[in-house]
This record gives sequence, C-alpha cells and structure tokens, in this order.
Amino acid sequence: MNKLPDAFFKQISESQFEPSIATVGPWSPEFQHGGPPSALLTHALRTYRSAGDFVIARITIELLSAIPVKPCVIKVEVVRGGKRIELLRGEYISEGKTYLIAHAWRIVSEVGVTSATPDAFELPLLPEPQPQNFLAGSGSFPYGEALEWRFTKGGFDTLGPATVWTRPRIPLIEKQEINGLEALVLMIDSANGISAELDLLKWTFVPVDLTVGIFRQPEGAWIGMDARTAIGNDGIGQATTTAFDCKGKVGQSMHTLFIRPR
Repeated sequence: MNKLPDAFFKQISESQFEPSIATVGPWSPEFQHGGPPSALLTHALRTYRSAGDFVIARITIELLSAIPVKPCVIKVEVVRGGKRIELLRGEYISEGKTYLIAHAWRIVSEVGVTSATPDAFELPLLPEPQPQNFLAGSGSFPYGEALEWRFTKGGFDTLGPATVWTRPRIPLIEKQEINGLEALVLMIDSANGISAELDLLKWTFVPVDLTVGIFRQPEGAWIGMDARTAIGNDGIGQATTTAFDCKGKVGQSMHTLFIRPR
C-alpha cells in the first residue's frame, strides 16, 4: 500500500459505512483484519444516544466469520436500560449477513466519586521509531501499515510474549477524531498475532471472540498492550493482554483461540 487512504471507514449514512483498503488483513485482500470492524462497532456502541454521561466499561465481540471488504450496516439496540448502568447490543452486517455481534456494558462516569487504587504494572517507555516488521511468511499488509508499531519486547516476527506501543496513522472514520477506546480495540485485536507461540505457516490460531474490560478510559495518541498466549493440549488457546496508555494500565483483554495444524 503506497499511500494510506483517508481513513479505515467512510461514513455513508447514520448507520452505513464503507471500509477502505486499510482494513485488509494479512490473509486475503478480500477480508478485513478483525481490528477495524471491531473498533467501528465499538464506536457505534460508545456514541449511542443516552441521557447520561455513559462510558463503556466492558465490551465483548463475537467474531462469527471472516469479514469482507464490502459496505456494512451497524445496528445498535438497548438490551437493559438504566439511569446509571445499561447493556447495549450491536451488529456488524454486510449484504444481509451478520459478521460481528457485540455486547457492551456502559456505566455513568462520575469523576471523583471514588479514589483510584495503585497498580503494580510498570509502564514501558515509548521507544524511538522502529522498522515496521510484520508476520513472518505474510509480509506487510494494509492494516499493519495503517498503524505505527513500536515494540519494547517481542514482535510480529518473533514467537512468544510481546509488548508494544501503537498509534493509528489514519482516523477510524473519515473526518472524525478517533477515541481512545476505539484506538485500543483497533490495536488489541492483534494480541494473538504479536504473542503467537506457534509458527503461523504450520498452524492456524483463529480468535472467535474479543473481550475488553477497562476501569479507566484510554487517553493520548499512543496506546499499548502487553500480550501473551497460553495453549492447552486440545486445540484451544487464550490470548490475554494488559492494556495501557501514557498514564499507566487501563484494563485487560482476552481472546479465545481455535488452534489446529494447517
């Protein structure tokens, strides 16, 4: 991809969006990486109309199948309403088929009502710019190029746990500033890729879901994750992260992985 597009998505109407080439993952030019559509669904759930100052405290996204690079419709509904706590449901639909389902708990934010607890997480320093190396065997791919990656441990081309800072090079939605939580979800869907324990040329490890829980809304241009993958003896794995921003830890994430030899 010689030139980055203006954004990951162009908004066509209130609920309709068109993905750009920047959403394309490493496996096929016809399918998106899970990060951009998950972040778009997060945006829809985050900005859904409400009477209070609601913020997302937890979002779970079910990845039903490979997501095509085709126009989509986003639908949001209230599952459980409330003055201080509510549960929303969202769908990512393309050509009449649902590809993602998400549930998000939103809680009214009241700054100062509690005191923050100390945390032992040691914030890694943001490194200087680095060569952008991607998955061994796949080369570069549009989604990977649309973010800047600065690793403090591991990497796409290295097996094992990894820690990385990232920032989007383009907006999620054309002409709109990306929110910190959206940037986090955009990045964190790559957790199983950067912390892979198996050779991707010999194994497939497909995430079937993504859960992100945060106790503080992410801030700043740079968002990071400390990721690791654990694998059982029956073809099931789990990728987990500690998510952080320039001020420290903000929460955690988890993927459930389907693992089989190619």
